[in-house]
Amino acid sequence: MPIRKVINKQLGELLIERGIINQNQLNEALAVQKEKGGLIGEVLVVLGFVKEEDIAQTLTAQYGFPYLPLANYEVDAEIVNAVPGRVARQYLLIPIDKIGNNLTLAMSNPLNAQAIEDVELLTSCNVQTFVSTSSDIKAAIEKYYKGKE
Repeated sequence: MPIRKVINKQLGELLIERGIINQNQLNEALAVQKEKGGLIGEVLVVLGFVKEEDIAQTLTAQYGFPYLPLANYEVDAEIVNAVPGRVARQYLLIPIDKIGNNLTLAMSNPLNAQAIEDVELLTSCNVQTFVSTSSDIKAAIEKYYKGKE
């Protein structure tokens, strides 16, 4: 069993603690998320309350998730095939490496335990996570999953 970091705070709480957003902004974002769906980090960015980099830096500083800018990173097609495109899009993640039954993902929100659990069930792998921005991951999903679904 891999050692899991104990994560008991949500992304919104962390951003408030670091003074990046306030409670009113989080409440507004949660209301928009409830109405339209989507990931909370994405909603906060769309509303203009945070920059994607703020989210990545917050996750890196708080939990030590390594940050991986994906722009110049090449992912092997075989590794991409480990995770279905619909799952990658749903959770905004991309598989970037696989050694044995350890699968490394880049995610915009590695606090999403459900996403990690789903990928572990689908792939029968232990998942390790890196942080990347939503834009980087969307671009990678476009690049690697284009025409696959």
